[in-house]
Amino acid sequence: METKRDKVLILGGGFAGVESAIFLRKAGFSVTLVSDRDYFYIYPTSIWIPTGETPFEKICVPLKEIQEAHGFNLVIDEITQIISKEHKAIGKNGIYEGEYLVIAIGSGKIKHNGDENFLSICGKPEESLKIKERLDELIKKGSGKIAMGFGGNPKDPSNVRGGPAFELLFNVHNQLKKLGIRDNFELTFFAPMDSPGARMGEQALKMMDIFFKKLNIKKHFGKKIKNFEADGIIFEDDSKLESDFTMFIPAGTGHKVFENSDLPLNEAGLIKINDYCEVMHDFDETAEKYNIFAIGDSCALDGPNWRAKQGHIAEVMARNVAFNIEAIVKGSEERKGYLEHINILCVMDSGDGAAFVYRDNKGGKMIPMPVVGHWLKKGWGWYCRNSKLGKIPRIPAM
Repeated sequence: METKRDKVLILGGGFAGVESAIFLRKAGFSVTLVSDRDYFYIYPTSIWIPTGETPFEKICVPLKEIQEAHGFNLVIDEITQIISKEHKAIGKNGIYEGEYLVIAIGSGKIKHNGDENFLSICGKPEESLKIKERLDELIKKGSGKIAMGFGGNPKDPSNVRGGPAFELLFNVHNQLKKLGIRDNFELTFFAPMDSPGARMGEQALKMMDIFFKKLNIKKHFGKKIKNFEADGIIFEDDSKLESDFTMFIPAGTGHKVFENSDLPLNEAGLIKINDYCEVMHDFDETAEKYNIFAIGDSCALDGPNWRAKQGHIAEVMARNVAFNIEAIVKGSEERKGYLEHINILCVMDSGDGAAFVYRDNKGGKMIPMPVVGHWLKKGWGWYCRNSKLGKIPRIPAM
């Protein structure tokens, strides 16, 4: 295999990887980004694919176009092994090296018994189209039972994706209501924890409960999932939630590639880092630093117990890494950390409106934004796409 070398090697073409490539190029570095797909996928706005509000292609931004806008090198390949201390990544089609290594290939998903019986809006991008097919089938039928939910990871509570499950279910409710058939469907939100969404704060939890009652969405909380079946979900007490279609977002865990690497991992299989996103290899005080970084869903996130991994935190980490690598090259001791930026920030869409959600150490809040909130999130999707392509200026911290 041919070995390709560059100043900075970035593994991953998601929010963290693309952001680090953009800002490292702004700093003047020669950069190679390796991704296993040839497009950047805007996960936060993929919730509209199943309801037909947005076509799949609008959520995909060709990495080639982003590359041309910012001038980094792009390789489409699937990484199978990382030898971090050698700054080396082995792919199916080549070997890649860099003086600095940035790992941003995301996380894996916890496996569940019967996982072939559900689809996930946070899984592979093409699953969103399969969700649309299943929903369209039920709409054509005219009635049915739909269950949507998410799971947790006790070994790393931060690695969950609950928001998209809420959003997709609210959007499906809105779609069925517009079609005049909502009363023919039973919608249920389920999760194994007692209070899903608790990390958003007490006020947000109360408002979510109001939403569920107002929209006639049933709740099934506090029971561990035993297995998924074609017609429902079986829980630890052998009770069953019947479902004609199940959408479920498994919690994140270590990426399968990390098992075949020399990376320091936590109990959940995620990469250990410090505040500056430097990989925490065991080395003594006289050892040379490895110049290895991990960002986004690939790493174990520190912080308060309500912390959650989100795209904007991944991008903060990416920008910090660009700054820190530049500082290292210049011989500066100045560094930027991500911990001071830990918060929860999202616009939770419902199809006919949204709610602004924010949480930090002072508490959490949820502010309803009827009608305008939906269009604000639509606007953010447009901004995300066009700012990545360099067609419009970046707004600081966005």
